[in-house]
Amino acid sequence: MFAIATKNFVEEVDDGGLLIPVSSLNDTVGLLTVVVKRKRFWFWQKPKYLPTDFSLNDLLTGDSPVTPVVLETDFIKYNSTFGDNVQGNVDAKFVKGSLSLESKDSSKLQSSFGSLKKEEAEVQKLLQDSKDRVLDMSHSLIQQNREKQKQVFGIVKERIITTQPCSVIEEVQHGGQCGGSLSSCGPKAFKVALKENGNLSIDSNITMEIPTHTTLAYSLIELEIKQDGHFELCVMSGTRGGFEVDGHVEKRLLGVSAARVQTSENLPLQQELERLKHYFQLLSALPASTRSSLLQHITELMQDPAAIGALQNALDQMHLGKKPSLDDDDGLMESQQQNIQAVFDLLEQSGAEESTRTSVLTALHLTVSALDEMSDDCLPVLKLCGNPATLQTLELLVQCASGNRETTVSSAALPGDVYARTEHLFASSGVSLRRDGDVVRAEITNEPGNQPLILCITIKSLASLAHGC
Repeated sequence: MFAIATKNFVEEVDDGGLLIPVSSLNDTVGLLTVVVKRKRFWFWQKPKYLPTDFSLNDLLTGDSPVTPVVLETDFIKYNSTFGDNVQGNVDAKFVKGSLSLESKDSSKLQSSFGSLKKEEAEVQKLLQDSKDRVLDMSHSLIQQNREKQKQVFGIVKERIITTQPCSVIEEVQHGGQCGGSLSSCGPKAFKVALKENGNLSIDSNITMEIPTHTTLAYSLIELEIKQDGHFELCVMSGTRGGFEVDGHVEKRLLGVSAARVQTSENLPLQQELERLKHYFQLLSALPASTRSSLLQHITELMQDPAAIGALQNALDQMHLGKKPSLDDDDGLMESQQQNIQAVFDLLEQSGAEESTRTSVLTALHLTVSALDEMSDDCLPVLKLCGNPATLQTLELLVQCASGNRETTVSSAALPGDVYARTEHLFASSGVSLRRDGDVVRAEITNEPGNQPLILCITIKSLASLAHGC
């Protein structure tokens, strides 16, 4: 809830800029706080920023601390309300009955931060004070990160803070109806009958009080750290930090740009998807019951971006060979924790051999990582398109987009309300859809970044789980 509020704040005031949203109220972020920037597994993932309990002075040798000159300015007065209404329905007729389902979900997030202030360390003075200073390379924080090629150290140079007590309020309403009649008889006289109409409504209203001087967002100066502990501040735009390591020919700096990635940023979309084809095939090859259950649990989590983020963090831990834990995700509802735990259980059952489980884990990690990179307003829309028939249609549109071709989709397979959601989903990811009768054309907009690829990975992964369901 707090993480979504700060993320929305940064997207509104500094979209594509240098500000990094604070993701937890437990993070104490002050000027010169050391933050670990971690490159993710897939090249299109945004870096992860992990504030530490240490400041630059804690890592320096000697007794003379670096004392920055702090410039304070008024930033903006910020109050916002974000909300969405999602509605979907399914009507099905069978030989021995009928079934109708209707779902109506609405959510509203109100952030009342009030007047905000910016604190900024004067960079010129910081450069002078840090010149010829040396880091204690035996410090545990450095020891635990220097051998990891994807880790980069940065220090906080500016932060946006609250100047008064403020609040974040979340209101959520889940409602649904089901009705119809359904009966079936099997060879062993097994009978099921449903003749009932029902309503379900779940409301929640959560208020989070935020104290004065809470950091909402910050920006960094990365450090280029030599083997002997000397370091430089990367003040030029585009300059990346990292740890110096020995090379066979020359010394080089391993930073985020040298981190191992699974695909190349320069390949066309169609070639990128072809390189990832193996992972989609792994998902399709899972037993039908496993695929169906995975799709169900992941789809349920799409209603809340924080829940997808929690699953992604847990899969990160599993991918690193660590045991996942949800202890740090106290904001998750019990049903969300149960869905995430169910995904873990299904992974354990996905194959008898360790190599099979590892491959399936990577494929699922790809799926959830792509979901985690999608915009928050797209996830609920994608949830409504999560039934197998619609996902197969969206997969056709992905093939169309990746090849800049057109495809034929009947109005029955893509009715008006579903097409409207699909058009919004693709447009939010930099892909324009145009419909002329049963012909749909897709075109990637100029300079879209990685969003079209992320959308295509998401749809193809979910469609792979839906095959044969």
